[in-house]
Amino acid sequence: MTTPDSAAADAHPESLYPVKLIGGGPGAWDLITLRGQAALHEADVIVADHLGPTPFLDRLCDISSKKLVDASKLPYKKQVAQEEINRMLVEYTQAGNKVVRLKGGDPFVFGRGFEEITALAEAGIACEVIPGVSSAYAVPGLAHIPVTQRGVVHAATVVSGHLPPGHEKSLVDWSALARSGATLSIIMGVRNAGAIATALIDAGMATETPTAVIQEGSLADKRVFRCQLEQLGATISENSVEPPAVIVIGDVAGLESSVQ
Repeated sequence: MTTPDSAAADAHPESLYPVKLIGGGPGAWDLITLRGQAALHEADVIVADHLGPTPFLDRLCDISSKKLVDASKLPYKKQVAQEEINRMLVEYTQAGNKVVRLKGGDPFVFGRGFEEITALAEAGIACEVIPGVSSAYAVPGLAHIPVTQRGVVHAATVVSGHLPPGHEKSLVDWSALARSGATLSIIMGVRNAGAIATALIDAGMATETPTAVIQEGSLADKRVFRCQLEQLGATISENSVEPPAVIVIGDVAGLESSVQ
C-alpha cells in the first residue's frame, strides 16, 4: 500500500537522509528555498552559521523544539574549527537526531560544504544537499546590478578575496582575471579590497572600471556604493564598510536602472 509519506520518499528519496546540508541564501529569511525550510521543520538539531537566515530562524520553524548549535565563522573574529563542525555533525547524527547543517548562500560556493559531506560519508552517513541562493549573484541583483548583460558582458567570475593578492596560499590569478573581460563578483574581500584593486590595475585593468560595493545586500540596512576601481579601497574605508559585502567589478557595475 502506498502512503503519502512513501510516495514522497519515492519521488524524493533524499528526504529520508538523516543529515541535510542547506544553503540558506544571502541573509533575508524569505530567500531560503521551500525545500530548505521544510528540512528545518523536520530537524531535531540545527548546526548554523552566522550568515544566511540564522538570526530569523523563529520565522522559519518552531525553534523551541530544536537544539540550535552555533557554528559561526565570523571574519577575523570568532571561528569554530571546521574539524569541530564535522565532528558535531557526525556525533549528533549517530545519536539518532535529524540534523540540519545551515549555511549562508550556497554550501558549495565558498561554503566548505563538500568537506562536510565528505566527513559524513567517511562516517557512513548519507547527506542530502539542498542548494541555496548565492550572494555572489543575488546581492548584485538586489542592487539592480546584473553580473551578465546582453551586449555588455557574457561572463562572470565568482572570486574569494579572503587572501590578498600575492599571498602564498592564494589560488587566484588576479592578472588573468584582469584580462578576462568577465564581471568579477568578489565575496569575503572587504579587508583586501584596496590590494585587489591595485593588483587588477597593475595587470592592465582600467583605473576607471566601474565598481560597486554592496553591504548586507538582502536586508533592510543594505548599503550600496559605486565608484571607479582606483577608488575602491578608499570607498570602503571612508564609508566604514564591514562584512558581509559583495564587490562587483566590471562595466555592469556602471549600469543603473531608472528606478532603484
